[in-house]
Amino acid sequence: MEKDYVNAMEEVVTTLVKVLMLGPEYQTFCQCQKCLNDIVALSLNTLPSHYVTTDEGRKRVFEQLNTNENRKWINKRIISAIHLVGKYPQHQKK
Repeated sequence: MEKDYVNAMEEVVTTLVKVLMLGPEYQTFCQCQKCLNDIVALSLNTLPSHYVTTDEGRKRVFEQLNTNENRKWINKRIISAIHLVGKYPQHQKK
């Protein structure tokens, strides 16, 4: 079965994690792929899914999520995940 749907929230969170991790306040946090994936997964577990099947649906969800209130709400959950993963990383120490 071909997958013809995506979780638009996953796309939003993945992008926001990348942007936040570039900020000066998160430069000391591990940037390995395992930690980034854990941050995204943990964030998504605290946010509602927004599955769409069309580009039009994706645009509509992005518009709904792209308000100051929603961005703050999403960022708050991502920041909590960054700190939790930073405190308890699951990657192998080098």
